[in-house]
Amino acid sequence: MSAGLPAHVRRAAEAALEKKAEDVVILDVRAQASFADYFLLATGSNQRQLVAIADEIRTALRGLGRRPDHVEGYPRQEWVLMDYDSLVVHVMSAASRAFYDLERLWADAPRIRVSS
Repeated sequence: MSAGLPAHVRRAAEAALEKKAEDVVILDVRAQASFADYFLLATGSNQRQLVAIADEIRTALRGLGRRPDHVEGYPRQEWVLMDYDSLVVHVMSAASRAFYDLERLWADAPRIRVSS
């Protein structure tokens, strides 16, 4: 993971990995979006894991003094979105991630793969 990333972005990615999130990717959208600097994308294998990943990220960022401005899809959806102003976290099922294909929509954004 890039040392140049802000601490809260790195910590959010680490928290997702701690709960065994798959295909964790950070998109640097600073040049493409005015509403956020980074997207964190993570995939969970079932609804319980999606909630566990989202909870772990929320707890980790709370430890850094950050609270989400907005949360959607929690706890009974296939896509949990947490808006931390400069960081937008997307925790998705594999089906939702494939369907919405955010990486294709933000194809011009540099990406940092955190896990395979």
